[in-house]
Amino acid sequence: MAKFWLEHNEVKSDMDLSIFDYGKMREIRLGLMKNLDVTIYAKTEYSCNQMEEIRLGLEENIDVTIYAKPEYTWGQMEEIRLGLKDNLDVTIYARPEYHCAQMREIRLGLEENLDATPYTNPEYNQYQMEEIRLGLEEDLDATLYAKLEYNCDQMREIRIGLMKNLDVSSYAKPELASDQMEVVRLGLGENLDVTIYAKPEYSWAQMEEIRLGLMNDLDVTLYANQEYDWEQMKEIRLGLKDNLDVLAYARPEYNIYQMKNSFRFSKCIG
Repeated sequence: MAKFWLEHNEVKSDMDLSIFDYGKMREIRLGLMKNLDVTIYAKTEYSCNQMEEIRLGLEENIDVTIYAKPEYTWGQMEEIRLGLKDNLDVTIYARPEYHCAQMREIRLGLEENLDATPYTNPEYNQYQMEEIRLGLEEDLDATLYAKLEYNCDQMREIRIGLMKNLDVSSYAKPELASDQMEVVRLGLGENLDVTIYAKPEYSWAQMEEIRLGLMNDLDVTLYANQEYDWEQMKEIRLGLKDNLDVLAYARPEYNIYQMKNSFRFSKCIG
């Protein structure tokens, strides 16, 4: 085993030190200054950042053998080190297949004494893990959205709905995009009959026009038709709001400009 020592504040060794660059030599010198066993990390296979994480662990009297392995990036080493520092069971996430950001989400959950099992699947990305973790922290039934078919934005909409004690079953469906989910969630919060528009065939903008109509107690059945695009729906909604005879122009074959002109005409003669 190679030996290292300080002599006039310079690193000396019985091996050729030219194999280490400036950053690595700095970490070796800092370790020697703290009387650490630098032989644990004074190896060419480690980057200077990896060396730093091992050195910090040695300073904190942590069992660095758990993460002092070249297959871990320095970011992964940091997450394991922080977990060990807080006496967490790092075996749950100390696995090379986890990205350091995924490790962080699991570590944060363990810090809150959560059962991180629902999101330890490495197929979840860090943002999905975060949404599940936040739900668990808020004591929500995260199992309703802890599913790979939901992206993080969909998960967020379901989580927010659960926080507001809404019946998320109306929109907790993988076929609905997050912006569609949001419009349904808003409708539920306003006690509207969202079944009229909580359908994947409607775009979020079409859903929004139907929701606005329901909020104003309008007869949305006159335009809740996927044959209308959202701009056509808006013109019909505005006409209904102004008590106009929308039947004169509520036709899918009319483009938005024809509808606007008919709308203005109806408003004038009204």
